[in-house]
Amino acid sequence: MDVRVEELPPPALVEDQSGLDRLMEALDGEKEIAVDTEADSFYSYKDKVCLFQVTVGGEDWLVDPFADLDLEGFGKVLADPAVRKVFHDAEYDVLILKREFGFDFAGLFDTRVAAAVLGSTSPGLASVLSNRFGVELDKSQQRSNWSRRPLSPKQIAYARLDTRFLLPLMREQEVELEKRGRRMILETECRRLEALEPPPAEPHPDDFVRIKGARTLDPRGASALRELYGMREKLAERYDLPPFRILGNKTMIDVAQRRPRSDKELLRIEGVTSKVLGRIGDRIRRALERAERRGPIERLPSTPRRDDVQLDDMESELHDRLKRVRKEASERDGIESAYLLNKHVLIALARERPTSSASLESLELLEGWQLERFGDPILDTIVAFERDVTRGAIKPRGGQRRRRR
Repeated sequence: MDVRVEELPPPALVEDQSGLDRLMEALDGEKEIAVDTEADSFYSYKDKVCLFQVTVGGEDWLVDPFADLDLEGFGKVLADPAVRKVFHDAEYDVLILKREFGFDFAGLFDTRVAAAVLGSTSPGLASVLSNRFGVELDKSQQRSNWSRRPLSPKQIAYARLDTRFLLPLMREQEVELEKRGRRMILETECRRLEALEPPPAEPHPDDFVRIKGARTLDPRGASALRELYGMREKLAERYDLPPFRILGNKTMIDVAQRRPRSDKELLRIEGVTSKVLGRIGDRIRRALERAERRGPIERLPSTPRRDDVQLDDMESELHDRLKRVRKEASERDGIESAYLLNKHVLIALARERPTSSASLESLELLEGWQLERFGDPILDTIVAFERDVTRGAIKPRGGQRRRRR
């Protein structure tokens, strides 16, 4: 495909209801559209949709959701299974559009998933378009502040290209998926994406355990991290900033671990500058003092919200064995393992431990192609596991449940 980005006509900007009405007229009767969103996750406490892009009938549209628009009609298009909606890496877009506007989704085609299912080790949009069409995307605006108005010419040029080539990309991928017998893998993942539900919007006090490095801290360090995390969340919400702009995760872990007693000691920690010290140094010290008064956390809390799942030792052992089955298939076929058997399926199998074809099918965890391809290896693995349990080769250790994501 011979593409000259600089020769493309300008996109249509939808900044009022009449502009949206024109877009809805363009969408009427169309069976394929490309969609993307831009959000302000690097600039606000709770990210929001700042722009969504639509390509339909060879024309690019940029819709400003900050304008006074009635988006009900567009939501119906997203929910219409007869209209194919093409996204690249749809998960974030689906979640934020559901959370903010209550949209439902049907008829998704994710070109990022398709690229990975076809064996691409670099399925990002820039890489895929470069390899397929020789199109070079300028990603300099990726972390731009999309909440600012008016949008800059660079932002407009960047945003329109995120959907411009998705439809021809989808058509090429569709042919290859059919030829290689992998279309059903894409469809299974796209149906999962359509069914996603946004996680709880409000943070939980125990969410500090999700921070990388939290489980390496000693009990006093864990207590310090809990207080620092709570302090950071309050400030981030007050000033409408993403938490990392208040204090980075690594810096917070280092502060919790070392628990500095003076400004001099605090400044020795990477990420704590004089500016940070002047802005929140006193709050850091008060958080550490609260942690001292409240005492150490001898046992970290579990957080069964969102994607956290608790498995006991026996279940964890079986889960690891099932993951090896999936990994072998992934390496053999060059397909990302999550698209063969997703994590929720493996966790459910580890809990239910079906040992016959009938019991496996009755769980309704697997699609037909997954049953055909993985049914026997899954059952063989579980039967061997049960045999090891009976022989005493595997014994429960009585420890707390382990978290799986």
